[in-house]
Formats: sequence, structure tokens, C-alpha cells
Amino acid sequence: MPDITDQVNDQMLVASFKDEKLREASFTQLVRKYQERLYWHIRRMVVEHEDTNDILQNVFIKVWKNLGEFRGESNLYTWLYRIGTNEALTWIDQQKRRTSVSLSDNESVFSERLTAQKDFDPNKIEWKLQQAIQSLPEKQKIVFNLRYYDEMPYEEMSGVLDTSVGALKGSYHHAVKKVEAFLKDN
Repeated sequence: MPDITDQVNDQMLVASFKDEKLREASFTQLVRKYQERLYWHIRRMVVEHEDTNDILQNVFIKVWKNLGEFRGESNLYTWLYRIGTNEALTWIDQQKRRTSVSLSDNESVFSERLTAQKDFDPNKIEWKLQQAIQSLPEKQKIVFNLRYYDEMPYEEMSGVLDTSVGALKGSYHHAVKKVEAFLKDN
């Protein structure tokens, strides 16, 4: 979660991006600051490294094209996560259409991708947790990842996902219960 210093630094990055002479340097600084966090946020949604890198590249292309129009109505961090989430969801939807599988089949496809990872060990708790997360419906998966891994406050999540805080708390609660049940059964 960003603090007030991060917010001030982000405002300075956005302002310097609007200056033609400082645009590239400020964008490079923004990428360095947020690339890893966005990478892991997207990776938890799409599983594979190569797909994550492709999506992340699309995210930063959109950021480059639109940062000059960023109005600061939300934190830069929230805006970036929203772009990342939307790009990942668009990619997932394209995969569903391309393969013409049902949603439940699609969830098993992502679970299979997870187990196909070269360092996959079904006995390690982190892999069991990932399998549990992959079994969640898409919205619950996103909410769980943002809250559990990114420790994003519900108010920030509301800005990223354009959903009420109450609905997000409910989604997270249901996701946690499903993850717990999965871990107990496996």
C-alpha cells in the first residue's frame, strides 16, 4: 500500500511526464517503481511467465499513451493496478474465446498450467495455495490476490475493480472460506 511519500513522488512523476524533456526519464522511473508489483499481480491471474510479460508490456504501453491525461482522481498505484487487472481480464477472455471452453473448463486450464510449471511441487504449501486460488471464480481470485498478496485496502480495491467496499469484503470472505476448504481437502 502506498504511503503519503509515495503519493507525492507519484504526483511528481506524473507532472514530470507531462514535460516533453523529462517524459522518458519519468516513465522509466515509473516502470522501475511498479513493474515488479504489477508483474506479480498479473502473474497470479494468468499463471505463466511469458503471458504475464506480454500483458505487462501492454499495460505499460497503455500507461505511456494515457499518463499525460491522468487526472489524479485516484492514486497512481490504483490506476496502474486497474489497467493491469483490465488487461489481464481481457487476455483471459480472449483465451476463453480462442479455446471455446466453459468457465469451469477454463479454470482447470489455468490449474493445469500451474501444475505444469517446472518447479511445481504438489507437497509444498505455496503450490497448494496457488491451486486453491486457481479454483476460485475470477472475481474472487482477483480480490483474494489483491488483499492477501498486495495487502491492498478495500477502499483502494474499490477503485481498481469499480465495486463497493461491502461487495469486496463479501467476495474476500467467500474466497478465504473456499481456499480454507480446498486446503483441508487436499
